Amino acid sequence: MKIKDKTLGGVTLLDLSGKIMGGEDYDVFQGKVKSLVAEGKIDLLLDMGGVDWVNSTGLGILVAGYTTLRKNNGRMKICCVSRRVDDILIVSGLKRVFEVFDSREEAIASFGPTASTG
Repeated sequence: MKIKDKTLGGVTLLDLSGKIMGGEDYDVFQGKVKSLVAEGKIDLLLDMGGVDWVNSTGLGILVAGYTTLRKNNGRMKICCVSRRVDDILIVSGLKRVFEVFDSREEAIASFGPTASTG
């Protein structure tokens, strides 16, 4: 998994790409989330347009990040998932946990007026 981050108003966008499968991915993702929380950046949008596969351990990584943010009064939302990843979220029941949006713009707007696409 690769992560690129960018701040859009009050929202931190993480562009994820590759496969999310566990191992080192857990350390990288959780380290990134904890670092953002330490900086006071607790509203997080995951753009998963570049993610082609998530296994059960990868789902656990996403849940761990979500839990860390929730414990710090933050929010984590997801956008731009492929059909394959969307199916995995549905089957796992996590589509009822995560807010999932079709577009980045729609997801950013859902955070409220402090977010901006600029």
